[in-house]
Amino acid sequence: MSLKLKFNIALILSGLIGLAGTAWIANDLFRRHAQEEVLQNAELMLQSALAIRHYTVSEIRPLLQKQESETFIPQTVPAYAASRFVQILQKSFPDYSYKEAAINPTNPANRATDWEADIIDYFASHPDSPQLISERETVTGPVLYLSKPIRIGNPGCLACHSTPDKAPESVLARYGRTNGFGWKLNETIGAQIVAVPKSLPLQRARSELFTFVGALLGVFALIGIILNLLLHFFVTRPITRMATHAEEVSLGTLDLPELPDSGRDEVSMLARAFNRMQRSLNNAMKMMSQ
Repeated sequence: MSLKLKFNIALILSGLIGLAGTAWIANDLFRRHAQEEVLQNAELMLQSALAIRHYTVSEIRPLLQKQESETFIPQTVPAYAASRFVQILQKSFPDYSYKEAAINPTNPANRATDWEADIIDYFASHPDSPQLISERETVTGPVLYLSKPIRIGNPGCLACHSTPDKAPESVLARYGRTNGFGWKLNETIGAQIVAVPKSLPLQRARSELFTFVGALLGVFALIGIILNLLLHFFVTRPITRMATHAEEVSLGTLDLPELPDSGRDEVSMLARAFNRMQRSLNNAMKMMSQ
């Protein structure tokens, strides 16, 4: 087995061990980074929807309040405005789902399911909690979700949700007198929930990991090529030259030119030692022949 082959086997084994350890650490980092990125996008979606809600209540509804008493305008409903905004936003984030779930909503389509009701109950029992991040199992796989509470902090919201007698007739005509009433100021009536398949951050993490490992393999291959070139020019080629030279001397050829021995490294030291040995042997043979 040649010296170069031994060197490359050692280099490949050490590289594989280092690559495996690096990939294991990077995989965990990329997973956390991908999940944080997904949650940041979900946070942005929730904050944007919340801003639309506040804008609708504080600026849009007062302008159309008189008209709304005669004709129901869904665009003045904060939940409707936020949902429509998110529907447009979802064109850029198709994997994200958004819902404003409520225990007692005006629109039955916003009624909370069992797991959504558990989130609302959590916020009701933890009034200081600003958000909840968790996972749940579904028939299509695990889902990561971020949720924020919907609390009645603006008295203007109670115009349509305190009692049926105070609600606009146009709202009663559309949704009836049984849903969406009895809300109180500062009460947690629902939750904004953004859900995304857990496979999305995992796919992103895998994609980043493959890119990283591919780049690392490329760098490793480049380093291997450079090291092999250095090994060839500074180690194996000089040693091969010495071995050939020594073979010829051992067969009796003593008038060979000396090996190049300029330099201060170990190979040059070996060449100088061999040249001294060749000169000594040559002188000894001349003395014996006289």
